[in-house]
Amino acid sequence: MSRLQVVSGKGGTGKTTVAAALALALATEGKRTLLVEVEGRQGIAQLFETQALPYEERKIAVASGGGEVHALAIDPELALLEYLQMFYKMGGAGRALKKLGAIDFATTIAPGVRDVLLTGKACEAVRRKDRSGRFVYDHVVMDAPPTGRITRFLNVNDEVAGLAKIGPIHHQAQAVMRVLKSPQTAVHLVTLLEEMPVQETADGISELRAARLPVGRIIVNMVRPELLDAADLDLVRTTERSALARSLSAAGLGGARRGQRAERLVGPLLEQAEEYAERHALEQEQRATLGELDLPSHELPLLAEGMDLAGLYGLASELRKQGIS
Repeated sequence: MSRLQVVSGKGGTGKTTVAAALALALATEGKRTLLVEVEGRQGIAQLFETQALPYEERKIAVASGGGEVHALAIDPELALLEYLQMFYKMGGAGRALKKLGAIDFATTIAPGVRDVLLTGKACEAVRRKDRSGRFVYDHVVMDAPPTGRITRFLNVNDEVAGLAKIGPIHHQAQAVMRVLKSPQTAVHLVTLLEEMPVQETADGISELRAARLPVGRIIVNMVRPELLDAADLDLVRTTERSALARSLSAAGLGGARRGQRAERLVGPLLEQAEEYAERHALEQEQRATLGELDLPSHELPLLAEGMDLAGLYGLASELRKQGIS
């Protein structure tokens, strides 16, 4: 597996949940994973049922086999102060600029600066080594912006490197792009088995490939359980209403007037079965479309009772079973 795992997806597909489950899945057998948030929503803290994350790396979970998941919510303003100190030794001056509002201006108005800082911080964590020369983290998982912005977000350093021909900014941008466009990185797309998310996934993959950014896997999230197989669906289409009513009556449904009551059950049951058959056919069409993209894919189940910490660990286990780690 690549060391930088970037997770994107259309809004509403559960990309933050998938990123968190992936971080847990990768942090197995003593491995260390850093889960990075770049959108300032504190979604990671909510999933792991912990306090809001500060701008520092902290352990938030222990994975299977004793591995650790650390998390970082990147603050663009603090990242810029860190950048100014690292490359220009402007620690005190940088803090003065913050008081004047210049830091906020730079991270919200100046084109691309925010994305450069966010991707740069994540790539620094990928490259970081301890005193013994070993990587501090085995994997870095980034909960990235949605599919519609992911290519621009990851490719902004290329533009900056072209604009700044020399100096620290140029060298930093080049170093980041060497990581992002190398086998060290994989960009995963999260989708649902629905037409719009699947189409946006296909468009996102095309844009990433055109920008020569490494596409990883497709992760289909919130997959509903299969309640009826092909034979059951054939019965739905071919069984007569009267025969179904007799079967319900024979099964004891309807009490003293079970024949009449069974007849009243037939309509609602057939409507539900037809709705399921229609959705099943749509999902099969979307699976076929995703298959044409020629990428490894994984499916995660819909958690009927909602997402909690136990469910998150369950999704991580499912990813491990499917060989993603």
